[in-house]
Amino acid sequence: MLTLRVIFMKIDWKKLVIAVAVPLAIGGLAALLTAGSMEGFDKLKQPFLSPPAWLFPVAWTILYTLMGIASYRIWTAVTTYEKRKQALFAYGAQLFFNFVWSIIFFNLQEYFFAFVWLVGLWLLIYVTWAQFKQIDRVAGWLLIPYLVWVGFAGYLNLGIWWLN
Repeated sequence: MLTLRVIFMKIDWKKLVIAVAVPLAIGGLAALLTAGSMEGFDKLKQPFLSPPAWLFPVAWTILYTLMGIASYRIWTAVTTYEKRKQALFAYGAQLFFNFVWSIIFFNLQEYFFAFVWLVGLWLLIYVTWAQFKQIDRVAGWLLIPYLVWVGFAGYLNLGIWWLN
């Protein structure tokens, strides 16, 4: 059985920090670019089950961290270059869709288009999950909360469009 010391020695800390920093930075930039739209968002009619506003940054910080750890596991996995490249390309595509969704929803206030975009995001997350789990089961499991949260976000997004 591996001791914690052996496990920590095997971690490429530089790659792990980069892998976690990338989604956190993208999420942080999206938050920065949409910060001025939050006042208007608070005035919208919210669908049933809408969580309190404080939960969103907490949830996204956790999700971005899990995504980063998952991507690190793929980046450092023993697999073919082609599989790693495809999985990380899908990962990058879903990060891009995630970033753009915030601008469509909050800044442009195009709620229906944001929902359609979110469906595309969810599909990209699913593709990423499928590719990650083929390479590393733990990396796949780390993306499950993200899939669930974005599914829930779809409900909220559609509800906001419908009610407003």
